[in-house]
Amino acid sequence: EVQLVESGGGLVQPGGSLKLSCAASGFTFKDYDMSWVRQAPGKGLDWVSTIKRDGIITYYEDSVRGRFIISRDNAKNTLFLQMNSLKTEDTAVYYCARGTGGALVAGKVPPDGQGTQVTVSS
Repeated sequence: EVQLVESGGGLVQPGGSLKLSCAASGFTFKDYDMSWVRQAPGKGLDWVSTIKRDGIITYYEDSVRGRFIISRDNAKNTLFLQMNSLKTEDTAVYYCARGTGGALVAGKVPPDGQGTQVTVSS
């Protein structure tokens, strides 16, 4: 059974930082590209970032590029998202997903994890 357990969210002031983690189990983590997606209050799921299996090639949504850093530790089956210079519009529940997260964003599959809440507010 695939399990993704997100953690690291919380309340932070604008301009602050948080580091999210996603512990993966139930599949061969190193064989999958991995992504972060988020759901802002009252809105649908949006793709945030993807990292390829090699841990080197990364992609970012325009609004987070230069502020967020996605990384992974294949030895520990863990995905990370370092979030810097946080803005109020980054407030959302953040989920990790296998692959590009496309099916999740399209609403075709439910999240594999419970997500972690990030609230950016003064």
